Amino acid sequence: MDPDRTESTQESTPEPSALSTPRSTGRSPWVYGLFAGLSLYMFLAAIKVMGGGLKTVGENSDIIENVMGGADNPLVALFGAMLVTATVQSSSFTTALIITLTGYGQMPVETAIFAVMGANIGTSVTNAIVSLGQLRIRKQFRRAFSAAIVHDFFNWLTVLVLLPIEWISGEMREDGHGILMRFSEWAAQFFSSTSIDKPFNPIKWAVSPVVDAIKAISHLFGDSPLLQGTVVAIVGLILLFASLIFLVKNLKGALLRRLEGLFRRVFFRNDLIAYTVGCLTTILVQSSSVTTSLIVPLAGAGAVKLRRVYPYTLGANLGTTMTGVIAATANPEPRAVAVAIAHVTFNLVGTAIWYPLRAIPISLARGYGRLAARSKRYAILFLLVMFLVVPIVGIVVSELLF
Repeated sequence: MDPDRTESTQESTPEPSALSTPRSTGRSPWVYGLFAGLSLYMFLAAIKVMGGGLKTVGENSDIIENVMGGADNPLVALFGAMLVTATVQSSSFTTALIITLTGYGQMPVETAIFAVMGANIGTSVTNAIVSLGQLRIRKQFRRAFSAAIVHDFFNWLTVLVLLPIEWISGEMREDGHGILMRFSEWAAQFFSSTSIDKPFNPIKWAVSPVVDAIKAISHLFGDSPLLQGTVVAIVGLILLFASLIFLVKNLKGALLRRLEGLFRRVFFRNDLIAYTVGCLTTILVQSSSVTTSLIVPLAGAGAVKLRRVYPYTLGANLGTTMTGVIAATANPEPRAVAVAIAHVTFNLVGTAIWYPLRAIPISLARGYGRLAARSKRYAILFLLVMFLVVPIVGIVVSELLF
């Protein structure tokens, strides 16, 4: 069944709670726009605060050393990077770590590409967490959760196709390098002498006062970096849900109709534009967690349809690879550059496969979104199983069997 036609049928009737202007307040769209803008600012700040806190926790605990230090098994590398990325909520951090470890010879090149695949999966945890902010209204939550997990289904489907191809083709060679890695190593020779400067991040600059203030407050809880990171992460999570509630509350009435028209006519007019917007904005802010999480409440409110969220997400997936390219070219070691190019290649090949077959990931996301909307425990179960149980069990089983 065509997902575009299905979605058009399902979304044809506006939801009163999302599209009707409250008669009791009589506020103009500009007032709603002002409060929505402030909520959006705090939402972006909350993502940075929570991510920074979790990154501090990860750096000051044994998880990264224990999981990534001995990742010489492809499946351990995959699940280990997935767990680390879900913990610190930043694929940019994990891929930069993988590239650095590879450049210094602490991680084999032949397993680094599997770690990159895991980082791609782990980064989408933020989207699912953000969607939980719309649990109160079933229809909005269904749309938001579907928009969040379509990222997961794309990543998993791509891994299910490319991992066995890379593994089997690597086993057929003495050096263990699969077809994707061999291509990346060939391409790396053209970029190894190139250095790329890190671009200016406007969102990081804009929200830095909030982030710095919360970090300063965390020092009141003691000198332990682990404790401080935990406090910052908790405050960020609370701020995330609070700002999301106010953002969704103010995305209504005439304001939502104006935004919906703007998105449909400009930013999401067609799939190519949506893909380009996702890619460029992610390169600009250097975080696919920010750009893909931002679209979740808009999808929940009905301003952006799932069929346009999907190409936007694919573009964001490609845009986030720029961080790895920058990390590799900062100290252009051929092995590190090859891993960065492998990350880019993984996303390009995944898009080439699953954009023409987009009905599959979109239908899976929409179907599970309906299930989660009917019973909220399925949403929590998805988070726990996908980002905690699967990687931990995968690591244990892989260590025992391989």
